[in-house]
Amino acid sequence: MNIPSIEQIIKEDIEFLRHCPNKDHCETCEESVCVMIATVADFPTAYGHFTIVGFVNNKDAKDHIMIIKGDLGDGENVLLRVHSACLTGDALGSLRCDCGPQLHHALELIEKEGRGIVLYHQAEGRGIGLVNKLRAYALQDAGYDTYDANVMLGFPPDARDYEIPAEMLKKVGVKSVRLLTNNPEKVAELEQYGIVVTERVPHELPPHMHNHAYLTTKKERFGHMLELDHTRE
Repeated sequence: MNIPSIEQIIKEDIEFLRHCPNKDHCETCEESVCVMIATVADFPTAYGHFTIVGFVNNKDAKDHIMIIKGDLGDGENVLLRVHSACLTGDALGSLRCDCGPQLHHALELIEKEGRGIVLYHQAEGRGIGLVNKLRAYALQDAGYDTYDANVMLGFPPDARDYEIPAEMLKKVGVKSVRLLTNNPEKVAELEQYGIVVTERVPHELPPHMHNHAYLTTKKERFGHMLELDHTRE
């Protein structure tokens, strides 16, 4: 059985909101998580032709989005990238991380597959925010790695939570995914929140002189499944 269209889901959400007693007080609603689709639009890009979907929720007041390719059908075994926002890497071309290349490669792979999702998760700096990420950059300039820099700023090494992404996926009818990631924790978190990961699809790109130490920290301290045996560029 195919899932409802995005347009049908929006209509259902609007009808729900009309009758919701807490629609003007989302921040105090007793519902632990309420995720709704706010809008949908055509989205041609340099990487392929997609549909872009904007979401709202009552938990973190952030504008998370999905970039969807094709018909999700029965919602099973959808090729998925949950990509944490990285302004410096995604938009500004930072070489300190692998975020931009990972995002762009995921879009290319999903376009080629003809069916899939990039879920753009507003969790900058592993959940600590843009300015704090830049503070962590400064600590890294002083010799600390990205793990210790977050801790020195008073945060967990990785402060991300995947409950909202999981609820977004459920909202569009996704039940199981082939997850583009090197991070086993991301697999565990999505499964904890009810999304079945049928396959972890490696998503490693060649390191270079500017991000090799960062990727080594990902492997050795965060437990990411990386080879790091590519020829450095």
